[in-house]
Amino acid sequence: MEKRTKELRSLRVESVHTVMDYLARALSGVGPAVTFGPVSDQTLSSTVSEAIAIVVTTTGSTGRQKEVALEASSILASARASNEFLNAHFGDTWSLLLPLTHIAGVNVLVRSLELGTTPIDLRNAIEYPKVNFTAIVPTQLFRALNGDSLLLAHLQGCKAVLVGGSTLTPQVKAQAIEAGIEIVTTYGMSETCGGCVYEGTPLRGVEIQIRDGYIKVKGKTLASTYLNDETAWFDAFDDGWFVTHDLGVIENNLLTVLGRDDEVFISGGENISLSAVEEVITQNYPSLIFAAFAMEDAEWGSALHLAIDASSSVSPDEISSTLVQTLGSHTKPKDFLRIKEIPLVGIGKVDRQALIELAIREKGNS
Repeated sequence: MEKRTKELRSLRVESVHTVMDYLARALSGVGPAVTFGPVSDQTLSSTVSEAIAIVVTTTGSTGRQKEVALEASSILASARASNEFLNAHFGDTWSLLLPLTHIAGVNVLVRSLELGTTPIDLRNAIEYPKVNFTAIVPTQLFRALNGDSLLLAHLQGCKAVLVGGSTLTPQVKAQAIEAGIEIVTTYGMSETCGGCVYEGTPLRGVEIQIRDGYIKVKGKTLASTYLNDETAWFDAFDDGWFVTHDLGVIENNLLTVLGRDDEVFISGGENISLSAVEEVITQNYPSLIFAAFAMEDAEWGSALHLAIDASSSVSPDEISSTLVQTLGSHTKPKDFLRIKEIPLVGIGKVDRQALIELAIREKGNS
């Protein structure tokens, strides 16, 4: 039997109402599949499997773009399980504060479709009307808690605020809870239709396990393939489980994400966790904008470097002393990179490769 296919359409500048129409048609199978981010010309000029409704692009720490194909059944299972977890009812509203080029933004639209509503588009808002739910990244939460009073009030008025995309530090979470924001931390990725674990608990239809320290996922919300690299998609599976690059533990039936495997490196024979370094700095300097990264080093093999806000008054010596006292002498940064803005990839994730390139370039100019 011939495999049935359909067109893939790129949606870039359409209004939310227009996008919702295309999305509803894609999910019901009567319209073309849709994509919101850049995909290869080869992908756009070809057709996709009839079951595919949405294609999202994701770029990991390697910088290599993957075109993730999501079937209607998977994305709908994700939206329904999310609304169920949040006790959302028909007629409830979401606000859109995230880009549609990321799965988290797309999910807001699909959840809204399931509730019979259209999300309030607040991506470039100067006013924030009241809604029932929203989804943000930790950077947006940090800004709301540190000066953006309008966004803060918006978040405080929600029944629940999903926070994902990157690590939410315990300090910021505690500050948000104290401010009266109903935080729900999420874990997931494009390959799992976005957040599939809420507050450490898998959504309905999702299974997780830890094997050799790695988080593995199985269930209804998994994607179907990488359109631009089917081999890599099949290689990511182990006995039916999708193997992530994230390390974690399950205690008392709750998942704790420890960080990505590429966030731990060896320096002079000692293991250094970038996540642990960043947590210590955040605890001691909550207002500091910074990022930790590792670079090859002739003496140590790899060495810790820190990028910090160029306008910060916190001294590098003070930060170094704090790290050494808390984590040990092996975590003293080799160097500090002062920059105006921390480069990001995706939504809220630090682009460590870009930081390495900036540091190399600065060293070459010095």
